[in-house]
Amino acid sequence: MRRQQSLKRESVHQVDCRKTPEIVHSPNFQLLCEKGLSGEADQHLYKTKLLKKHQHSPTREKPYGCDQCGKRFTTSSNLDVHKRIHNGAKPYGCDQCERRFSESGTLVIHQRIHTGEKPFSCAQCGNRFAQSGHLVAHQRTHTGEKPYGCDQCGKTFARSTTLVAHQRIHTGEKPYGCDQCEKTFARSRTLVAHQRIHTGEKPFCCAQCGNRFAQSGHLVAHQRTHTGEKPYGCDQCGKRFAQFGTLVAHLKIHTGEKPYGCDQCGKTFARSTTLVAHQRIHTGEKPYDCYQCGKRFAQSGQLVAHRKIHSGEKPYECHQCGKRFAESGNLNKHLRIHTGEKPYVCDQCGKRFSESRTLSKHQRIHTRETWL
Repeated sequence: MRRQQSLKRESVHQVDCRKTPEIVHSPNFQLLCEKGLSGEADQHLYKTKLLKKHQHSPTREKPYGCDQCGKRFTTSSNLDVHKRIHNGAKPYGCDQCERRFSESGTLVIHQRIHTGEKPFSCAQCGNRFAQSGHLVAHQRTHTGEKPYGCDQCGKTFARSTTLVAHQRIHTGEKPYGCDQCEKTFARSRTLVAHQRIHTGEKPFCCAQCGNRFAQSGHLVAHQRTHTGEKPYGCDQCGKRFAQFGTLVAHLKIHTGEKPYGCDQCGKTFARSTTLVAHQRIHTGEKPYDCYQCGKRFAQSGQLVAHRKIHSGEKPYECHQCGKRFAESGNLNKHLRIHTGEKPYVCDQCGKRFSESRTLSKHQRIHTRETWL
């Protein structure tokens, strides 16, 4: 024990106070040493290793330079990892979904999507996370801390990555481009999700029925068809929804709000995505193609529905009569046969309809009457 204390004093005295004082000499250093360790010996060993690493950078020299961008690194291995940004090398592959990564650590984190492993736990509420960074960001929901502020509009964020993505609203920057349809995105994860439209990849699988999905959010929404959960409620009519986006779109029925306008024909829409899809009528653009038959579509949803012709898949089942459908929208229409719901109302005569197209056809009666 005496020798251990002597070694501890010696290690501390060897530290040069000019090197990374914010790490070694701050109160957080003690917390860092104790995090995840048990016993004085383990804590001392951890501190000794950290101090030793600290001591081995006397001048913080960075002798290894990238010949493409000039950035410099302390180790050759860090330079090798950096070079993959330029050459696009992704040597680490996932054996479950064939996704590839430039760093082994990123692969380890990705694999937790498949295994469901969440090793990081919040001490306050017990929520668990796959990444330590997600835990740190989550803990700010308890403290209310939002340390990252936008210098243009003043909005603050709990995560630096959210701030970076937000700032692209102001700059209009969309640095992530699809190499198949040339569509660009503000976030890399949105590009990754988009590319699955072209590849047909569906890495997220429902444990109950085996249906697969391209996005984790789609899987979460699908799982509510098994549980019947509808957590999002309309405060005006009481109708409930399984997805938040569906609630937002529904609310515009009550307000009549259509903030997105087409600059060619003046038609307005409640959703920006509907406007984008509409504009393809004018441009004739059909960026989504079926890899089996080559047919092209203006909307990704049309492609997804078309693919089910090849696969014969009908994942949406009516829980009342057992009839199955290839599209959730067709199931929703069918359910109105059982419920008698008629959500589409004519603003001129008050007549109600179960489908929007039937309402549109009916409204032509009033249009003809006006002309007469």
